[in-house]
Amino acid sequence: MKLLRVGAKGSEKPAILHSDGTYRDLSSVVDDISGETLSDAGLAKIAAANIDALPELDKSQRIGPCVGQVGKFMCIGLNYADHAAETGAPIPEEPILFMKATSAIIGPNDDVILPKNTLKPDWEVELGVIIGKEAKYVDEKDALDYVAGYCVINDLSERHFQTERGGQWTKGKSCDTFGPIGPYLVTRDEVADPQNLKMWLDVDGHRYQDGSTKTMIFGVAHVISYLSQFMSLQPGDVISTGTPPGVGMGIKPEPVWLKPGQTMKLSIEGLGEQTQVTKAWSA
Repeated sequence: MKLLRVGAKGSEKPAILHSDGTYRDLSSVVDDISGETLSDAGLAKIAAANIDALPELDKSQRIGPCVGQVGKFMCIGLNYADHAAETGAPIPEEPILFMKATSAIIGPNDDVILPKNTLKPDWEVELGVIIGKEAKYVDEKDALDYVAGYCVINDLSERHFQTERGGQWTKGKSCDTFGPIGPYLVTRDEVADPQNLKMWLDVDGHRYQDGSTKTMIFGVAHVISYLSQFMSLQPGDVISTGTPPGVGMGIKPEPVWLKPGQTMKLSIEGLGEQTQVTKAWSA
């Protein structure tokens, strides 16, 4: 199933992509695409609904983040061997963890606002993992059972804030609008192998990232298991699993940074496409 949330910010309705291409309103079936709805039982309830009988939603409406009420937004840094190489960083011996503020979350096609005093804003197409049930001290062999679904994430970064302002990466990752999620939560049964998905990102029609989840250092199952050793993961938590090469900071001979008025398009195989326009911050 491809689940989404449609409507104005704060008023999104839960929806499902019908096989005929329409969006069908799930409001009579579930309250939201969040929390317990993401459990196996919750997803089974949606799967059992008569989708043909549900009201059709206007497809011209805004698409919101594909999961609501996110508790934690965890991220994995330098998790692609080829991306680590382009940044000159050593291959991590364990997953590098950081958090992205949930206030960064926006819909997949919402505008990205470059923050005040920005110097080095950058893009990162990433596979998102959405947790479906509480995970604590999970074995790697069982870890994918805790996944509700997958999505596209643009893990936008302000590299000056991230690497030149001291402390941890979080302040360079958490700017408002720096977490587009969606368009769909694609349930795990539709993703045969999360370690074999093509992914790409364009800026103004130029292909900068063209990679695959095959080059992850730590796969999805390992990442879930690893995180669960340090904190419990809850239904609706989001994990952004790292980016392939082609980010702005890795461009040679000179890095390329985002500017106001540019258009980013990005996609992961089977998970849909995002489009964002960058805008300058204003008071």
